Amino acid sequence: MPLLEVSDLTKRFKVPGGSVEAVSGVSFSLERGETLALVGESGCGKSTTGRALLGAPGPDEGTIVLDGVTLSDRAASRRRDVQMIFQDARASLNPRRRVRDLVAEGLRIAGVPRAETRTRVDAMLRAVGLDPDRVGDRRAAEFSGGQCQRIAIARAMVMEPQVLVCDEPVASLDVSVQAQVVNLLQDMKESYGLAMLFISHDLSVVRSISDRVAVMYLGRVVEIGGVDELYENPGHPYTRALLDSVPAPDPAAPSRGAALTGDLPSPMSPPSGCRFRTRCPLAQDVCATETPTLRRTAAGQLAACHFSELVAA
Repeated sequence: MPLLEVSDLTKRFKVPGGSVEAVSGVSFSLERGETLALVGESGCGKSTTGRALLGAPGPDEGTIVLDGVTLSDRAASRRRDVQMIFQDARASLNPRRRVRDLVAEGLRIAGVPRAETRTRVDAMLRAVGLDPDRVGDRRAAEFSGGQCQRIAIARAMVMEPQVLVCDEPVASLDVSVQAQVVNLLQDMKESYGLAMLFISHDLSVVRSISDRVAVMYLGRVVEIGGVDELYENPGHPYTRALLDSVPAPDPAAPSRGAALTGDLPSPMSPPSGCRFRTRCPLAQDVCATETPTLRRTAAGQLAACHFSELVAA
């Protein structure tokens, strides 16, 4: 049984003039000790999917099963087993509160005794590379972005979660600091046996940290599979376009393919059939009338494309 199983997750938001379906029938699983990356353009529903796992806010339709227990209002205590690290660490931390209080907040809400809370907070601060005696009584506003992200990681990990949702955790950091945070997350995963949902648009970081990758477009998962199989032999033209848009280290190297063009359609009125068809070089009449389902490709991953065999051609 997978540690986490998400089935047909759908999330809608009210907007002037109607509603928008930010996530449409997303399904995936997460094994113990596995990192699943969720990638796609801004506005495709990645962060909404991650937040739905925490119930912030929860899905309108679909089920989320964690270690055999369906997460719902009646299983609110199990939501402590899913913790989240946000993209903007500074914004996620109250700048006026002391670091030790920020990290301890979840434990106090859970009713953990004061002495045990102090011990666990100090141990976790050391685990993320911070000296509790030096930083514990200082306020969050006094720290750099990289240090704030370490504090945010400690705040999530002190709850001893089974699943860690990382929402663009290095996007706002300098390149040198990004590597440190990625290595820290890898160490945490191995030391604590975590499963991670790693949300990102940086495909180079995704390849270095993930075991599997799920590609989202306009609220739907269009491809999911092992990181090596997906990067070497993508089965969906959108995945192919994302990979082709990554800058090559050698400026003189030949282009792998045409960059993705056109704007993302409005989620309030998505295209019929395949939602990617308005930007797809392989689109045909069937793409407008039939919604493709995820099916196995020759390389072994699942892709929602009527013409997946032509993507690598």
